[in-house]
Amino acid sequence: RDHSLRRNMAAQAAATPAKGKVICLFDVDGTLTPARKEVSPEVLAFLADLRTKVTIGFVGGSDLKKQQEQLGEDVLSMFDYCFSENGLMAFKDGVKIGQQSVASHLGEDNLQRLINWVLKYLSDITLPCKRGTFIEFRAGMLNVSPVGRNCSQEERDAFEIYDGEHNIRSTMVTAMKAEFADLNLTFSIGGQISFDVFPQGWDKTFALQYVTEFEEIHFFGDKTYEGGNDFEIYEDSRTIGHAVTCPEDTMKICGEIWP
Repeated sequence: RDHSLRRNMAAQAAATPAKGKVICLFDVDGTLTPARKEVSPEVLAFLADLRTKVTIGFVGGSDLKKQQEQLGEDVLSMFDYCFSENGLMAFKDGVKIGQQSVASHLGEDNLQRLINWVLKYLSDITLPCKRGTFIEFRAGMLNVSPVGRNCSQEERDAFEIYDGEHNIRSTMVTAMKAEFADLNLTFSIGGQISFDVFPQGWDKTFALQYVTEFEEIHFFGDKTYEGGNDFEIYEDSRTIGHAVTCPEDTMKICGEIWP
């Protein structure tokens, strides 16, 4: 399949000279979809059209299952590159090309130290509501949610507003940075209700090792501020960063660059 893809790309080179030289990498939540919601038909049509002009990929913090829920079951064939969990699970042309594990990296003792601390901390704070799944263990990170990932969409929206007023997540992150300074961890606030914890260097720039053949790497994301989970890749010298506010903004900016 890879050979035929390359032949097709070569055949189209005269019409689409950027296809083999330029890649667009997209964040998922807030960039291609509303946060934790499904992609719109308009964005799917936009991506299919853009893919005829440049190489496309996504780099998201969630696991592949959640990305399939948001972008579609056939997500591995919709994009040339798919980077789940910040690229710790990496696919090219639908084939897995890389995988990393935070459990083996940290070791069980440090992992339990982290988990126990988080559960104790959350037991001492009161929020408008708490539900279930306060820690989601993923291959490449821990995802910590003070309200609990089992909350409804209404509870999710309410927590986002409450967090904006009371800095629940940022206060917790500051405490964890002090407590676990010896583990060289990165804490990244993303989405509405949670933050990610992972080894330094395992942010979205981790995915860039797989796209070194491209002359231009464009990245589109909405959480490009310091502490946001798009910040490192947006600021990286290897990328051309584009800050967006929503999927419609993403389509507008891309349309201006690649009409």
